Amino acid sequence: MSYPGYPPQSGGYPPQGGGYPPQPGAYPPQAGGYPPQAGGYPPGPGGYPQQPGGYPPPAGGYPPAAGGYPQPGPGAGGYPQGGEFVTMYSALKTILCLQPGAQQGYPGGPTPGQPMPNYPGAPATNPSMPAYGGGVPSNPQAPAMSRGYRGSIKDFPGADPLKDVEVLRKAMKGFGTDENAIIELLGNRSNRQRVPMVAAYKTTYGKDLIRDLKSELTGNFENLVLAMMMSPSHFDASELREAIKGAGTDEACLIEILSSRSNAEIQEINRIYKAEYGKKLEDAIISDTSGHFRRLLVSLSQGNRDERETVDISLAKQDAQKLYAAGENKVGTDESQFNAILCARSKPHLRAVFHEYQQMCGKEIEKSICREMSGHLEDGMVAVVKCIKNTPAYFAERLHKAMKGAGTKDRTLIRIMVSRSEVDMLDIRQEYLKAYGKSLYTDISGDTSGDYKKLLVKLCGGSD
Repeated sequence: MSYPGYPPQSGGYPPQGGGYPPQPGAYPPQAGGYPPQAGGYPPGPGGYPQQPGGYPPPAGGYPPAAGGYPQPGPGAGGYPQGGEFVTMYSALKTILCLQPGAQQGYPGGPTPGQPMPNYPGAPATNPSMPAYGGGVPSNPQAPAMSRGYRGSIKDFPGADPLKDVEVLRKAMKGFGTDENAIIELLGNRSNRQRVPMVAAYKTTYGKDLIRDLKSELTGNFENLVLAMMMSPSHFDASELREAIKGAGTDEACLIEILSSRSNAEIQEINRIYKAEYGKKLEDAIISDTSGHFRRLLVSLSQGNRDERETVDISLAKQDAQKLYAAGENKVGTDESQFNAILCARSKPHLRAVFHEYQQMCGKEIEKSICREMSGHLEDGMVAVVKCIKNTPAYFAERLHKAMKGAGTKDRTLIRIMVSRSEVDMLDIRQEYLKAYGKSLYTDISGDTSGDYKKLLVKLCGGSD
């Protein structure tokens, strides 16, 4: 008997028994992705475009494709008939048009052309700040309707860990290794289908799957396969550990992970890091970094960002003024003010702040950061802003930098392709094509080779 997605059965294997028994030691089911990016102000000219669609929601299966806004049904009793229109029109005319001095529009508003009245708690104008442009400031846009699942790797229907590990065992036993069988299997399974293979392999064969993979595979192909066998939070914790330990620090890795993960993901990374390495992530960061860059990473590693979706425009204006006063409008820079706002405020609020900042002083916040800061602190602050504005565009840029020029930053390439394959890879591909005029698939194919390339393009999911 053959199964969809599996190689044809050859003789010698005993018939499979019942379903796969629960495995004690298997990883818990993983959340389905990063939380949706709330809508916000569109980025200013030259910045990252507003990210499309958003991200898939967390655990609970793959979301159905968005079908648009629900259509309103007919009102109770149907439409008014005949003479009812005349009665309704007369009543409305009496209310809206016949009262002396009545204005068309919303009641309580000022006469057209007159300024809005002040209100309690409104921020006072700061004479040292540039004036805002004319017009009434608009509220942030509502979050975009989800366009459905945006990952390139999906659950394979009917996948069975016992049958999967049989394929892996057959690919690795005896003389030589069938890399193509490994690529076809792992490249067509989601993370929550791959991770249980570790326990299933040990239960079935009494051997460690990770150890066997390490003994059979080599180089970047081995590193990619091993990354795919970890849960997202275990993989992130492992990457942070590698970035910190030993001589030197991979600051770019620390910035990338901590600036792009949700509160829940960062808190899970903290838990796993302490359990696996016997040390708090915060303590590891403190011992390996310094100055304002250390403070930025410690703030991000708390996983305690405000997650409210509502935006107070008056507060957004105040924060924009504080950022201007902390940088462009003073001698020196108050890095602590940037840290406090960029690491604690909600993402929708910060999109509003960035919009107000550009309206107020005529430049994007990233350009001000680059003028006021330098080194790893500048890189970290800019990464936070880019992730909040458009996460897929940020990762498209990271992938391009990993592959351009002489040599390839394979660790960065593997980390992003694995960690975003079930989150927003389709959006990253769109941003990559828009920014660089070539598909991500094409650049990966031209920059890598062999089995490593075959599995990477599986994660990419296709050309654009």
